[in-house]
Amino acid sequence: MGRRNRRDFLKAGTLAGGGILVAETGFWPGSSSAAQTAQPKRPGPNDRLNIAIIGAGGQGGGNLGNVARTENIVALCDVDVNRCWGALQARPNIPFYLDFRAMLDRQRNIDAVVVSTSDHQHAVASAAAIKLGKHVYCEKPLTHDVWEARQLKELATKHRVKTQMGNQGTSNNNLRTAVEIVRSGAIGPVREVHVWTNRPIWPQNIARRPAREDVRGGLHWDLWLGTAPNRPYNRAYCPFAWRGWWDFGTGAIGDMACHTMNLAFMALNLGVSGHAAACTSIVADVAQAVNNETAPEGCTVTYEFPERPNLPPGEGRLPACRLLWYERRRPGMALFQGQQPSESGCLIVGAKGTLYSPSDYSGEYRLLPVENFRDYRPPAPTLPRVEGQNHHANWIRACKGGPDAVSNFDYSGPLTEMALLGNVAIRAGQRVTWNAAELRATPDVAQRFIRREYRKGWTL
Repeated sequence: MGRRNRRDFLKAGTLAGGGILVAETGFWPGSSSAAQTAQPKRPGPNDRLNIAIIGAGGQGGGNLGNVARTENIVALCDVDVNRCWGALQARPNIPFYLDFRAMLDRQRNIDAVVVSTSDHQHAVASAAAIKLGKHVYCEKPLTHDVWEARQLKELATKHRVKTQMGNQGTSNNNLRTAVEIVRSGAIGPVREVHVWTNRPIWPQNIARRPAREDVRGGLHWDLWLGTAPNRPYNRAYCPFAWRGWWDFGTGAIGDMACHTMNLAFMALNLGVSGHAAACTSIVADVAQAVNNETAPEGCTVTYEFPERPNLPPGEGRLPACRLLWYERRRPGMALFQGQQPSESGCLIVGAKGTLYSPSDYSGEYRLLPVENFRDYRPPAPTLPRVEGQNHHANWIRACKGGPDAVSNFDYSGPLTEMALLGNVAIRAGQRVTWNAAELRATPDVAQRFIRREYRKGWTL
C-alpha cells in the first residue's frame, strides 16, 4: 500500500461504514494475505515472536517500540486512527484493524499480543487472546474489575500462556533488593505501610456527564466504548481523561497502585494463597461525596491484613498489618524522619526501622533512621534478577521458553485484585469485608462493584 495518507485513510474508513473495510478484508491492500492464514508455531529462544499490538497510540506506542526492537510486528489494532497515526505511517504494510476480535479471528500468524487499551477493555482483549493460546503483555491495572483479574489469572494457567503486566518496576534490581531487605527482618516486624500518589492529574469529582459532541475524525466511538454502557461522545472521555470515569477507568488507584504498592505487596506476602487476599477489610476516607460517574479528587484507603505465612517459607508468621493508600495526600511528616517527602512513594514501617522508597516504581530506597543503617549491607540475593532490568524482554524470553515473567498474571492478578478493592470501598461508602476465596464483598452494596455488567455484544 505504501505510505498512508491520513485524509485518504479516514475517507476510506468513512466510505466503508466507519472502518468495515478493515474488518471485512482482515488486512490492508498491499499486505501479505499469506500471513493471515499461516498457523503459528511455538517459537524457540532464537526465533522472533510474531506480535500484534492492541492499542497502538499513547502508551501503546511506547510498548510497540519496546517489543519491535527484537520481534516481528505482524498486526496493529486501534479504534482511534489519529491516535495511532505515527505507528501506521511507520509500518504501512502491516495489517491494521479497528476491532481486536476481527484481528484475532482472521489473522492466524500471531504468537503474542500487547494490550494497551483503556482499562475497561483490558480483560476482554487479553482473555480473547489467551483463549487462542496467545501470550499476553497487558498494561496496568491488569483489569477494570476485581472479578476480571481473577478470571485472567485462571485463564492464563489453564491455557499455559506466558503473561506480563506492565508494572515495569517489578524488573528493577533495587525493588528486588528492597524486598529482600524487608524479608530478611532488617527493619523488624512490619505492622504498617503507607503508599501515596500525586494522582489524579486529570479531572475527577464530576457528577454529571458532559453534553453530546460530534465524534472527532478517526475515532470509532462504539468500538472505543466496548464493554461500557452506551453514552454520547464528548472529548472529556478520551484520549486521556477516561481514567477518572468509573465506566472506563479505575482512577488513581488503577493508574498507580500496581506500581507503588508493588514493593510492599511482594515483600510482605500480601497476595498469600494466590489471591488478593491476605486482605480482609477495606475502608475509604474520601474528600468529597462519591458519585456514580467519576472517582473523587482525594482520599485515604486503609487495607487490613491478618497474620500471613512468611516468605520465603520459614518459621513463624508475618504479623497482622495495615496498608494506607493516599491520593493527593501524604502520610504525616514524622514518618519521613527528616527526609524530604516525595510526590509519590512508599514507607514500610518496621519495629526496628523504616524502608522509604521515594518513587513510583520503587527504583530507589532508603533505610531510616539513617544513622542506624549507615554501615548496613543488604543480604545476599534470593530473588532472580531480570536481565537488563528490561520488563518487555523479560516477557519475551518467557514466551520463548524461558522462566515465567516476573509480573506474570499469577502474581499481577492478585496485586490488581488488592488494589482495585480500594475502589470498591470508595464506591461502597462504608467498610468492606472481603472473602477472597469466594470473591465475596460485604455489605451487598459493595458486591456490585466486584463485577460489572458488560454491554450487549461483549463477553469475557
